[in-house]
Amino acid sequence: MNAIVKPQVPHVRPMRVEDLPEVLAIEVRAYEFPWTDGVFRDCFKAGYSLWVLESAVGILGYGVLSAAAQEAHVLNLCVAPEYQGQGHGRRLINRLVDLARWHQVERVFLEVRPSNHAAIALYHRSGFCEIGNRPNYYPARNGRREDAVVMARLLGLSVRQTQDWPAARAPPRRLRSLRASSSPRTAALNNCCG
Repeated sequence: MNAIVKPQVPHVRPMRVEDLPEVLAIEVRAYEFPWTDGVFRDCFKAGYSLWVLESAVGILGYGVLSAAAQEAHVLNLCVAPEYQGQGHGRRLINRLVDLARWHQVERVFLEVRPSNHAAIALYHRSGFCEIGNRPNYYPARNGRREDAVVMARLLGLSVRQTQDWPAARAPPRRLRSLRASSSPRTAALNNCCG
């Protein structure tokens, strides 16, 4: 018999295709406009990093990260509504940031609904800063659209450093080199984090 023993203490592990029914059940409970099975399967096919937070009761949440060209993007981060507010979101975002570091990216981006105050607060506490918005990014009720807040975090900086800047000391050499970039997105990120 090949029984899978689920841990008592929640832990993060790679998502498997077999997890999709449980992940989709959470997605539908958490979001008014959830991802579909096809979107998750496309993420697997694209080689994105898909992770779940699992405990003895099952999957509590999950995250999806893409990484390429020295940038990473948090595509989805979700904790089941009944388990929110217990630190699980922080564990997942920390894992995704660790994966981004493993991919040797310089910065991590994400989008979040401006109405999702809890998620914005989590991302701020995790070292992300707001660098802009994407108009009409999310579907909303009555056929309308909702903007997205674009947030970013420079890697190589601690959460404390991103919260303390601008400080009297000079920024790390890595950030000074990023400041030399002329792209509007990098300029906004530099203004936020440095």
